[in-house]
Amino acid sequence: MRVLTVNTGSSSVKLALYAAGADETRIASTQGDRIADHAAALRSALGRLRTDADAAPLDAVAHRIVHGGRSYHEPVRITADVQRELQDLTGVDPDHMPQALAAIALMSEIYPDVPQIACFDTAFHHAMPRVAQMYPLPRRFRDNGVRRYGFHGLSCEYIMRALAGIDSQAAAGRVVIAHLGSGASLTAVRNGRSIETTMGFSPTGGVVMGTRTGDIDPGVLVYASVAGRLDADGLNRLVNREAGLLGVSETSQDMRDLLAREPTDSRAADAVALFCYSIRKALGSLVAVLGGIDTLVFTAGIGERAATIRQRICKGLDIFGLQLDDARNAEDAAIISTHGAAVTVRVIATDEDRMLARHAADVLATGERDV
Repeated sequence: MRVLTVNTGSSSVKLALYAAGADETRIASTQGDRIADHAAALRSALGRLRTDADAAPLDAVAHRIVHGGRSYHEPVRITADVQRELQDLTGVDPDHMPQALAAIALMSEIYPDVPQIACFDTAFHHAMPRVAQMYPLPRRFRDNGVRRYGFHGLSCEYIMRALAGIDSQAAAGRVVIAHLGSGASLTAVRNGRSIETTMGFSPTGGVVMGTRTGDIDPGVLVYASVAGRLDADGLNRLVNREAGLLGVSETSQDMRDLLAREPTDSRAADAVALFCYSIRKALGSLVAVLGGIDTLVFTAGIGERAATIRQRICKGLDIFGLQLDDARNAEDAAIISTHGAAVTVRVIATDEDRMLARHAADVLATGERDV
């Protein structure tokens, strides 16, 4: 099957073309970052892929949808009803859902007869223990869908499949996945299932990120709304676009920039230190939930390529059995822990797009009905 994958972020878009069968083979790909007009960026990206995409008929277009809400726990074929339900989630995820819906509409216009498949980032965490899903709020909020959903699920799913292919015993053990990119989260996995994750109701929660606060005292938001006279849109802009590494450094959300400026810019140094401290705290809490740890996997842009960040996160965590080999870590080796360490620390490149292609092929192969 030929599958076109569409992965829209809050300020990015990635397109890839796959031949999906027993395995997925990437034929071509393109992406754009730091974009303002997603529709224009999508058309431009598709133009770069168009020769490959139109060389033979497409069997499916697969979309990464960040939030599945209460209704969607597995990939589904996109229908008018599905689009209406996703539209209702725009208020929950205003920084991703509008772009995803625009991409669906554009692909419907360009490829009107090609099935479109929605794959959800929240699905991997759907079966978390009930206590891990709860917020300490009146029950009427949970009745209205306010619960901890978790995100980066497609990445986690890919990592666990890759780990199972490398070491099936490790994949069945106690694993923490550190997905560290512009958006960042950590997930605790036991016996292949997510049991806790740092993100919650939205992708804003959890650890410090590129432009997102992560977890923050709700009193700060009450204060910001009063003292700063911020309405809902203003608060959303503050916690999702003006905070995190960018807010602390006042210069950049890019870890590469911050590491370069760290020796001479105290604001950049503060941002890097806070990021690493936030990850260390989260890692400790997940180890507690798991009752120990057998494998730690670093993935995504920072996780895969920033050796100094990995080193700072793991430093001093010998109590958990975490010991990095400096030479292996500097080389971004597949295993960066010391030989014989109690915890195996790995670097595995994630591939959400490949999971999109796999899910789309599975949906079509099983003949799933329109939902």
